[in-house]
Amino acid sequence: MITIALSKGRIFEETLPLLKAAGIMPLEDPESSRKLILPTNRADVRLIIVRASDVPTYVQYGAADLGVAGKDVLNEHGGTGLYQPLDLNIARCRMMVAVRDDFDYSLAVRQGARLRVATKYVQTAREHFAAKGVHVDLIKLYGSMELAPLVGLSDAIVDLVSSGNTLKANHLRAVEEISAISSRLIVNQASLKLKRTVIQPMLDAFERAIVA
Repeated sequence: MITIALSKGRIFEETLPLLKAAGIMPLEDPESSRKLILPTNRADVRLIIVRASDVPTYVQYGAADLGVAGKDVLNEHGGTGLYQPLDLNIARCRMMVAVRDDFDYSLAVRQGARLRVATKYVQTAREHFAAKGVHVDLIKLYGSMELAPLVGLSDAIVDLVSSGNTLKANHLRAVEEISAISSRLIVNQASLKLKRTVIQPMLDAFERAIVA
């Protein structure tokens, strides 16, 4: 049995064409089903639905053989014990630093002021500002990141940005791009060795679909 870990929403939807290219089709929709383990048209392949941030952990410990996770999640996780053979080029966005419209970010950074930064991407933010030689106090949040600068909790946020409309609606602006983000296929290293005859054709099909 091959187990593939996916998260609901954008990643699941954009992974479906790649699964189809590998001859794999889920028999139930995770948005309407309450099941966490979904059968597919192949008796030897099943999907498990987990939080996006948990996908690398399920794959790392072998509870799933493969998974699809954003580069943002993998950067926070560290990628220990994971093979990352393919950038799937799906769920693309950018990791950005954003501030209030009236906050002079360039001046604050140039003066070496200590910044308060709210984010759920603590490791990413820490590495980014350390590389710039900027001292930061990191405040970990799990949602509504845009609120933090508006109520004085932080000077800046580090978060994923797609269209930027949410920032604009809350009188924030992106001031610095940290990295481009997309979703990657990840594989448990032991599974790749023990189940290569089944997994390798999937990897080849995914790669062909990406190129196409």
